[in-house]
Amino acid sequence: MNFDDRVKAAAEFGFSERQARFLVTVMLHAGVCVPRQYATFAGTAYGHNVTKFFDRLVQRRFARACRCVHNRAELYHVRYQPLYSAIGQPQSRYRRPVSGRLALGRVMLLDAIVTSPDLVWLSSVEEKVALCNLVAPSLPRERLPHVAIGTTPARVRLFPENLPIGVSSTGRVVFLYLVTTAFEPDLRGFLQRHRDLLAFLPGWTLQLLIPRECQGHLQSTEQAAREELTQQHTPGTIAEFKWYCEQRRGTSDPRARGHSDERFWLAGSAFDTHRGSVSYTAAD
Repeated sequence: MNFDDRVKAAAEFGFSERQARFLVTVMLHAGVCVPRQYATFAGTAYGHNVTKFFDRLVQRRFARACRCVHNRAELYHVRYQPLYSAIGQPQSRYRRPVSGRLALGRVMLLDAIVTSPDLVWLSSVEEKVALCNLVAPSLPRERLPHVAIGTTPARVRLFPENLPIGVSSTGRVVFLYLVTTAFEPDLRGFLQRHRDLLAFLPGWTLQLLIPRECQGHLQSTEQAAREELTQQHTPGTIAEFKWYCEQRRGTSDPRARGHSDERFWLAGSAFDTHRGSVSYTAAD
């Protein structure tokens, strides 16, 4: 099903096209929302019509209202199984109960989506792979963003972060990244997994979403992103790093080997950084 097909299916439950478009957007990308987001999406004032829409969602059990901190607002969780089934998402993880911290992150992602109505937002792995085949046809599937799970044999999971990707009418691709902790290797790993894809795209934007409690780490987060996106290595450095990764995997005691193997020691000194550690994990 494409997006318009899903909107038609949702509208069959008695919603206007605009309401159905908003609900489909919520179900595909977040599962949760707040009333002001519908007002922004619909381009209307936050008043009676918005309140009436959400009251109806609750009354018909399409959504459940959850009180936010200090009862200052209400969060709505869209979890009606027949509605998800109608849009082809019967097993969606967004129907499951969600913690407050996770709900906050999803609301932030939805904010980025509803404030960029000029973009087409992709949610599924299949849609993202289809985009890559269209805009970067020469990029092999094995070089798409992925993680390997297990070893005998490893199971490859594409686009493991499950983050929305936006596409503009000009073909520019927008990547969202939600900063949930100050743990830089998470961001570095995300960028390293996307490195090959970014190199093949004619134009792209990375949008970092940083919650209030992480604002104190804004500078270090931006610095880590710039390092990953701008630092270049010579072919010799890349070859040496690959050699070090291979040797380290086969070495039970890297510290002991470093005392007797000068090349191994020098490589370890050069690559045992945050960036190098993430690269080694990704290569492993």
